[in-house]
Amino acid sequence: MNDRIHELLHRNIQEIFGEGDAVRRRAAIDELYTKDCVLDVPPGTFVGREALDKFAGDLRATHLHNAGRLAWGSGPRGETPKYTGLDVIIVRDGKIAALYVFLDAIPS
Repeated sequence: MNDRIHELLHRNIQEIFGEGDAVRRRAAIDELYTKDCVLDVPPGTFVGREALDKFAGDLRATHLHNAGRLAWGSGPRGETPKYTGLDVIIVRDGKIAALYVFLDAIPS
């Protein structure tokens, strides 16, 4: 079950909120989400696939034109990361125009 949860989390980011093509996004929503799914985000709570689809499409149209982010950890494979962070990029003409690296506090 943990593998399936991991798969769903990654596919959700890529195929729902990262997908610019509305037809492919909707097909992924139908595959990955229950009909009565719930999305709880700061603007409010949205229920059902149609509401999720509209929210994801509106979000992409207004917020994700040329930026992306990636959370990461560094350390030996299979062990707890020695340190973690978040990269944010701004893309222009298909290339990275700016990279912002945010490092998390190192656990003591």
